[in-house]
Amino acid sequence: MSSGIDPYDHLCIFLNPDGTLTRFLTLPKEKANPIATNGEPVVSKDHTLNAEKKTQVRIYLPTIKLPPNDDTRIPIIIYYPFSNWYLCMWDTETNDRIASELACQVPAIVVSVDYRLAPENRLPAQYHDGVDAILWVREQALNPNGEQWIKDYGDISRCYLYGNGSGGNIAFFAALEATRMGLEPLKIVGNIMNQPLFGGIVRTDSELQNSTDPLFPSCAQDLVWELSLPIGENRDHWYCNPMVEGPHTSAISKLGKCLVIGFCEDFLIDRLQEFITLLMRHEVQIEALFHDSGFYGIDLALPEWGNAIVESVKDFIAEAENKP
Repeated sequence: MSSGIDPYDHLCIFLNPDGTLTRFLTLPKEKANPIATNGEPVVSKDHTLNAEKKTQVRIYLPTIKLPPNDDTRIPIIIYYPFSNWYLCMWDTETNDRIASELACQVPAIVVSVDYRLAPENRLPAQYHDGVDAILWVREQALNPNGEQWIKDYGDISRCYLYGNGSGGNIAFFAALEATRMGLEPLKIVGNIMNQPLFGGIVRTDSELQNSTDPLFPSCAQDLVWELSLPIGENRDHWYCNPMVEGPHTSAISKLGKCLVIGFCEDFLIDRLQEFITLLMRHEVQIEALFHDSGFYGIDLALPEWGNAIVESVKDFIAEAENKP
């Protein structure tokens, strides 16, 4: 138990009477940089994803010499950032660093998604936004007036979904929804889930052992799920606990190759092992990368770990595309 910890104080939030949150944590922001005036290895620009939903995307393009022709097209990574469902991260310095490294090192076009936050928008709103981003990429490639970077340099037959934390959860459910859709010529080749945030009513051993985790204690996890799940649902809803049977189950076997990244000192590690067992039971081609040490959100806190995970993503994509 996480006795003595006020989860609202811990998360720096206040729940208003109208059900919205006041968020007191302010993270340093980074503006898009569409022109490499100082030799930057990556350029970026913002686009509206859905005006009604007030969602956006930020596109990252490596500035390596890429003449616009089919022989030099690069893959597209649709990236769902960390948020713990309630915290806006997509335009922060930290997220900008991670997305830029992905674009530069893979190399790839990275489409970072500003999905809606809870509790103002509860699940499955975030999954809808995740699918919106996939459809947006497809539309840009096929529309004569679409986003030029995607049209000139992107290969929509080589798309990957990548998510971190709650974004990993979104990547999983967006990938499931995509299996039910006619997306051609867009193809999702692989799904990358870095410490995907899952839970359940019955605590796992790793959750019990890390109940007072300094970043995300159990009481804060419970509060985040209470704020993000549909009203009246508990942590054994399939959005939180995909191991339970639900409408998602029948689509699992249709997923493309998956990479799941975890850390053995993370409270999530038992959940991730259960998740990998679930994928294997449905005969999904799965690669599991578990590091002996490390904690939840380590790549956000320590840039060297962020770079190491980018290298793992690069290797996964190279292997999926049969590159040396």
